[in-house]
Amino acid sequence: MEKHYFFLCFALSSLAFYGQTACDGANSDLIYAYSHVKSSYNSNNISHLKYYANRSLEVFERSKKKLKECGCETAFDMAYEAAQLLSKVESSETYEDGRFFVKRARDIAQQSVTELDKCTVPTKDFQVNNDRDAQLTSLQIEQEKLKQQQEELKRRAEEIKIKMAEQNDMALQLKKEELINSYKSAISSNIESYNNALKVCNCNHALIKLEEKNTDVSEKSIEDIKSYYLNSLKGLTSHYLAQLNLCDRK
Repeated sequence: MEKHYFFLCFALSSLAFYGQTACDGANSDLIYAYSHVKSSYNSNNISHLKYYANRSLEVFERSKKKLKECGCETAFDMAYEAAQLLSKVESSETYEDGRFFVKRARDIAQQSVTELDKCTVPTKDFQVNNDRDAQLTSLQIEQEKLKQQQEELKRRAEEIKIKMAEQNDMALQLKKEELINSYKSAISSNIESYNNALKVCNCNHALIKLEEKNTDVSEKSIEDIKSYYLNSLKGLTSHYLAQLNLCDRK
């Protein structure tokens, strides 16, 4: 008889411990879900709003099984309702539409934590442990927030890096265009000067013309562009001197 009584007490204690463990896990999940949905509501753009709403939805879905095992039907129903609301955020086309569902889910999430607390009113012996668990959960939430902030800073740093690279590319391209235009202007000016000199020397039959080449040098480096146009100027000068020499022979 004593053996049966001992086994019954052990079984009841195990069930109570298992139920308490499920409730503790559900409590942590609901707090995380509430933290994420609050971050979603505080977001200032639809992308972040959907991101944190989805994080909250995942935790609410995870909490359902634990809430069932815990036996807190009211908290379970609220978690279910909050998950249903958050599942509509992803398909929301505007920030205002998504925030409408997030706000309702946020309020329900807060109530679900309160309802779960009512279902698991601890004795004085368990109160100390629960306080420690609450402190631990609070630290975990802060840690998760810091992690999210670090991820956000990393994402923003990457965006800034990309924008700076784009600005540098644009600045380089503008510098190339200015350099090309300067060389073209110098070449045109030289051609005009050379031809005027040839006319004075009665070498009108051998005027210098600009040779049009289908060469796109805008993709070349700054040094290659300088080298290309320097060679062009040298070629024009050589051609001019050759024409002057021909005039001397006449």
